[in-house]
Amino acid sequence: MNLSTPLARPSLHEELVTRLRQAIVEGSLEPGAKVPERELCENLGVSRTPLREALKVLANEGLVILESNRGARISNVTMEELAAAFPVIAVLEGLAGELACALATDEEIAQIVTRHHDMFRYYDAGDRPAYFQANHDIHAALMAAARNPVLAQHYAMLSSRVERARLLANVSDSRWAEAVEEHRGILEAVETRDGSRLSTLLKEHLNNKLAALKTALT
Repeated sequence: MNLSTPLARPSLHEELVTRLRQAIVEGSLEPGAKVPERELCENLGVSRTPLREALKVLANEGLVILESNRGARISNVTMEELAAAFPVIAVLEGLAGELACALATDEEIAQIVTRHHDMFRYYDAGDRPAYFQANHDIHAALMAAARNPVLAQHYAMLSSRVERARLLANVSDSRWAEAVEEHRGILEAVETRDGSRLSTLLKEHLNNKLAALKTALT
């Protein structure tokens, strides 16, 4: 994540929050590390005030811990947090799947199908970064097709925590293969617009992912 290019002014707050969130999720700002406020202000071309406002947003998302008179630090990934977040995310994704099957346009369904086939090719090639990006795109597309801003807002807040854990964990090849097979079922449910089945499969997929993270992070 690029943290050295000055920000554009019209969307300063939103872009600042987004860049910092991505840097945390991708590990550029490491868990437990103190947030280098002066360095970030210089690199991003902002003052302390907007930076601290952005940090407050990320603190509400659980990605940052604000410490009185000591600045801020990046929160650690804990299994307790993941165990609490995953069941909620599973419910949100399940609902998104049901709504998407009912409300998505044919073009949106086609795009999700195409992205699945991209993801399968990346798996066959052993390209984890490209695979994970396609996987992210699929889940994001389902959420967008659900046409529910409130659902999307809550999902975005929680999913950044899960994304960070997944990138930090060294998920096994066997779990990767299982996840691909799970997505073949998800793809079939999307293609047939079977909202009930898709909801169930997405919840199971998230529960299996949590189990794999427990193994990888302990």
